[in-house]
Amino acid sequence: MTKPKIRVALTIAGSDSGGGAGIQADLRTFAFHCVHGTSAITCVTAQNTLGVTRVDALPAAAVIAQIQAVVEDIGIQAAKTGMLLNQEIITAVAQQVRKLEIQNLVVDPVMVSRTGAQLIDDAAVVSLRESLIPLATVVTPNKYEAQLLSGLEIHNIDDMRAAAGQIYQLGAKAVLVKGGGMAGNLRGVDVWFDGQHWETLTTMQVDTDNTHGTGCTLAAAIAAHLALGDNTLTAVRRAKEYVTTALQYALDIGNGQGPVGHFFPLLAVDGYSRGQN
Repeated sequence: MTKPKIRVALTIAGSDSGGGAGIQADLRTFAFHCVHGTSAITCVTAQNTLGVTRVDALPAAAVIAQIQAVVEDIGIQAAKTGMLLNQEIITAVAQQVRKLEIQNLVVDPVMVSRTGAQLIDDAAVVSLRESLIPLATVVTPNKYEAQLLSGLEIHNIDDMRAAAGQIYQLGAKAVLVKGGGMAGNLRGVDVWFDGQHWETLTTMQVDTDNTHGTGCTLAAAIAAHLALGDNTLTAVRRAKEYVTTALQYALDIGNGQGPVGHFFPLLAVDGYSRGQN
């Protein structure tokens, strides 16, 4: 009997104890898209809807072992990176991407939060720029990450385009500068550049404060669609549609910023409404 061809994606990222972002968000996103999700955990965080209270990095050797265990036995059709935390882990991941010839790599450069707070040190930023981004099929920086990677200030759509062009020079096959941190009508407007074509990608704005994990979810959805065989721009478009709908069903949990509703078809039934009362 021939085995069914199940597509597999790998997330290399941190664990979010609150379940809204990181590994947890990625695996939910893979599952929604009927892609088998595998993982290599880089760090363990203690966090909830109010914020992060502790971060513990795993040894780089442990991250390497997880990646090798998955790729050498199961095999993957796509991968995405999230919080890699330090220079040692970033360098190790880049080495494994090269050694194992990992294709369809989505790099979510988790360096700066949507509020502008830098999350990794300068040495890690340099390593990300020089060793990992050049291996990316697509890199997905937010406004502040795009500023850090390009060296440009971003205030409008032309600035986003200029930053995408600069980041493309780092070696990624395509760049998606996200507009989630932009003001006014530019919120949610993303700029795409693959070295030849520019696209401005717009979706409806969703009025919700519960947006935790949107960056992780978008990158994971792109990886899922690449694993399923979509070209990169199509994968990005479909991933944006998924995130927009998930935001419409965002979870109002905890006392802070809740996560998006990854399994929104389940959240749309009467049982969810009863659970909220």
